[in-house]
Amino acid sequence: MILVMDKSATEADVKKVVSLIEELGFQPHVSKGSERTIIGVIGDERKIKRDQLSLLPHVENVIPILRPYKLASRDFKPENTIVDVAGVKIGGKEIAVIAGPCSVESEEQIFQTAHAVKAAGAKLLRGGAFKPRTSPYTFQGMEEEGLKLLAKTREMTGLGIVTEVMDAADVDMVKDYADMIQVGARNMQNTKLLKRLAQIKKPILLKRNFSATLSEFLMSAEYLLAGGNNQIVLCERGIRTFVDYTRNTLDLNIIPAVKQLSHLPIIVDPSHGTGRYDFVLPMSRAAIAAGADGLLIEVHPDPAQAFSDGEQSLTPSAFQILMREIKALAGVMGREV
Repeated sequence: MILVMDKSATEADVKKVVSLIEELGFQPHVSKGSERTIIGVIGDERKIKRDQLSLLPHVENVIPILRPYKLASRDFKPENTIVDVAGVKIGGKEIAVIAGPCSVESEEQIFQTAHAVKAAGAKLLRGGAFKPRTSPYTFQGMEEEGLKLLAKTREMTGLGIVTEVMDAADVDMVKDYADMIQVGARNMQNTKLLKRLAQIKKPILLKRNFSATLSEFLMSAEYLLAGGNNQIVLCERGIRTFVDYTRNTLDLNIIPAVKQLSHLPIIVDPSHGTGRYDFVLPMSRAAIAAGADGLLIEVHPDPAQAFSDGEQSLTPSAFQILMREIKALAGVMGREV
């Protein structure tokens, strides 16, 4: 449930209520809005009565949250969350574009791609150093050597780095290189990894599992929020259906649904969502029109020679066309790229 503090509540009043909640054995989470301060009370609500909380000093109202996700709910935080990634704000007026190769393959490849996507207008660089693959015989990533190349690329271009972590044991290493850490679709419900990432003060890009419901998706975000990390960006990357002419079915319905139920920003990955380079542009347009806060696009200087996901990667010239088109569309919608 959430406690709504009255307008006269001072910082000291809020701290006193927080202390009392902790004494009752619950975990408080404070959200300061433009007019009111809201305190989320996390724990087994069967062990506390609503009247106990309503009698706390300067508590104006006690509102139960019926949904299983509490801190991710717009009931807890009515205002949109804006996540700052290396100076790029995701969740506000600006539509953030994160672009780069599926995996870091060499110094030449990542440098060439980074310069190309920056010239086209991308603000953040994606690149996988650890690659979860269906087959154990395919390229698994350059690991720390790939992270070092990403860091070197950031020094050269100024682009913030977005890269994936696959194991809780690797979090400390990856966070030293990345500006934003990606949780891949396969790890969306890896609670051990989520709990570890909740302990660091680094933006998290949480990708939806290809079979996850909206509630399950938000509950994964709840693990991060409950652990103390509120810098979360959701990512829709397609779900599995009976459709066989694309890699996945890009579920754009989830964008307005998330906007209605949660304060967290959501971006879209049309590369994995379709698995086809020729579908990336039209689905990028559709994602922006649906209200997405950004795009995650795979770009490779020579997709035919890519170590992974070449069939869904854009060439630099195709990416330039995409950027021109979504900039025009963003302007129509009162946003900017």
